[in-house]
Amino acid sequence: MKILELTYTYQLFYTILTLIVLLVINIILKKTAKRIGDKGEIHITRIRLMFRYINILIVFIAIFLLAIVWGMDLGDLALIFSSVFAVIGVALFAIWSILSNITSGIIMFFNFPYKIGDKIRIHDKDMPIEALIEDIKAFHLHLRTDDGELITYPNNLILQKAVSLVQKDVFLDEGKNAL
Repeated sequence: MKILELTYTYQLFYTILTLIVLLVINIILKKTAKRIGDKGEIHITRIRLMFRYINILIVFIAIFLLAIVWGMDLGDLALIFSSVFAVIGVALFAIWSILSNITSGIIMFFNFPYKIGDKIRIHDKDMPIEALIEDIKAFHLHLRTDDGELITYPNNLILQKAVSLVQKDVFLDEGKNAL
């Protein structure tokens, strides 16, 4: 047992150090996302979605760094990562719209002027929409029309179309009227 400890002392030390550093980075990134979300009055479900993205990023970085710490050759590591990303790339190319919706969801988290509860008008020549934003998901928005119809609108399209604000935070206004 003592020989095993002496043999892997540096690897164990650097593994613990790597995990601690990544944990601190994870906490900092999540606090930053929370601060941006609170400042922009972003709904908590969207903030939690960013937390998931941050966790995935940290896991990929951890796998890469721990493989280096435990002695994997950089050439082998590059081969593994390039193979994995090639397979993922082919799969995502086949379903590119999902990737574009996720990317649009991330962009919307940081820079989207409309919030849940706002009534918006989407200026689309084929199908203009005037509806209330009920929820903002990773892939799409839930919009509710005045007729009660639920429309799921893809995130990538909402960034491509002209959108105007009809009424700011309808839920808030209904609460004021109830008083």
